[in-house]
Amino acid sequence: MQIPDFECKIDAFCTINPSEDPPKVKEAISNVLPRIEIHISNNSLKATSQNLEVLSNIFDVIHSRKTHRVYRRCLTKNRRDDSTWLYLNKQAAYANTVVLCDEAEESPLGPIKIILTSKSIEQIIDWLVSEYK
Repeated sequence: MQIPDFECKIDAFCTINPSEDPPKVKEAISNVLPRIEIHISNNSLKATSQNLEVLSNIFDVIHSRKTHRVYRRCLTKNRRDDSTWLYLNKQAAYANTVVLCDEAEESPLGPIKIILTSKSIEQIIDWLVSEYK
């Protein structure tokens, strides 16, 4: 995987339910977004990075499962100006699996919301979901 040289802010958010163990929620985020800086406060988690390399696991899943069109459709549908977002299933992330959710309700304990913000958002989407990698 060759990582493009675009500036991009990557934010991930999720709630931590009373029934959940915060370190396990942190592990779920780390499984899908390796080497991202994670902060837990009260009943929520926020993770941030400026490095596209943290998207490597998502990139690998898109290309190994050939789910380019599904991810492209999601990222394009959710695009607003210089940003786009997607939901991932939190329980699947804990099991070290990347599973896209169309709706927040598809993840019973709440999803992980990942927001990508960049002046080059179209090129980042193209890199992430290109069929020719």
